[in-house]
Amino acid sequence: MPDHLQPTLFQDAGKTQASDTFQELLASIAARPKYLPDWPESHRALPNEILRSALFNCRNRNLPRMFLKEVEIAVIGDGQVIYRGEELRQDDELVWMHLMHLIKKSPLGECVEFTPYSFIKALGWPIKGQNYDRLRNCLSRMQATALRIQSKRLHSFVSISLIQKFLSRNERNESLTRWQVWVGKEMQLLFDEEFLTRVMWETRRSLPDGIASKLFGYWASHRKPYPVKVETLLKLCGSGMQTKHFKIELKRALDLLKQSGFLEAWELKDELVVVVRRH
Repeated sequence: MPDHLQPTLFQDAGKTQASDTFQELLASIAARPKYLPDWPESHRALPNEILRSALFNCRNRNLPRMFLKEVEIAVIGDGQVIYRGEELRQDDELVWMHLMHLIKKSPLGECVEFTPYSFIKALGWPIKGQNYDRLRNCLSRMQATALRIQSKRLHSFVSISLIQKFLSRNERNESLTRWQVWVGKEMQLLFDEEFLTRVMWETRRSLPDGIASKLFGYWASHRKPYPVKVETLLKLCGSGMQTKHFKIELKRALDLLKQSGFLEAWELKDELVVVVRRH
């Protein structure tokens, strides 16, 4: 597979940082451990900046995916996310969560290997040919990405590709028994221990890809969720729905999150969504 869209760190032209600050950022990468933080086998983890953004959206799977060119992604709270690449959805997030779970066991920048069968089984997808293609397509989409993230804790913009490269076929275009994926060392910056959310894997993969799975990740990143406007959640989900249709699906998603045991209770009042997490 060709190496393209290699991860880089840079200072945005419109928001130039002092050179010493940028050098400190580079030095911090070199000083960090080569491994991602650890989490239990029963959990998966993602950076708060990702879970609180519309990067992995909830658009209908039957709609064609758009190609986004330097598009600002909606974020709740601190930070800015600029994205270039094919539109990412909740199935991509599920794949990335499990991939990073495997990656954390190896030094960043080195190859991680797995059988596509074991990966698909871990996701809870049916073991059939189309899901092998689905997994390959998810990995391909995430390789061909350029993601720029800025937040107070990062100081400068961090620009990465979600996957540096992957190999799933040989030179004869035959599927390999074991697939290989590489993730750049810069991923350490996003997976900082203090800005990481660990979620119950069984709950996440039991939820249908959509609003429920999206809001599960968002509220998991808050110990005590605060009331949020319906309009704000609509932007976070990136579903493209009209507000009245979104509210119908939102209520269904909230019921699912309660049934799953994640939420203790929820209430919709005066266009505000109020939830209580079960701890």
